[in-house]
Amino acid sequence: MSVVLAVAAMASAACTSQGSSTDEGSSSCAYQILYEGRTYQDVADAEFTIGEQLGNATLPACDDTGGQDETGGSGTKLTVYAVDGISPKTAVAVGETPEGAILVAVPSGTELPPAVRKLIDGSRQ
Repeated sequence: MSVVLAVAAMASAACTSQGSSTDEGSSSCAYQILYEGRTYQDVADAEFTIGEQLGNATLPACDDTGGQDETGGSGTKLTVYAVDGISPKTAVAVGETPEGAILVAVPSGTELPPAVRKLIDGSRQ
C-alpha cells in the first residue's frame, strides 16, 4: 500500500551549536536525521509516495541551551521508509507512521539533489 504525502516546513529538532562574539553564544537546532552513516535534512513542499519500510533512523537530541542534555543525548528513533522513485542514499521518509512521515534528503553541497528538486517542482504544477 502506498501513501502519498505533502510535506510542510518542519520545526527544528536536531541540534548544531553556533557561537561568535557578536551573537552572545546563541545556538540553533536544525532538523537532521542520521541513517546509515548519512545526515538527512527536511524538505518542504513536496508530494511523494511512501515505499517499503527500511529500518530505523535517529533524530539526535537537541541541546539548544548550551547545558547538558538530561535525556542522555541518544536522540529519538524514527522509522525510515523508501520514497518511490528515489534512492534511499538520496532521500527517505521518516516518522512514527507512514501517514506522519516527512521527506528528508542528503544535501548536495548547498543544493537539493536533482531527484528531490524534481519532486518539489512536480508538486508545484
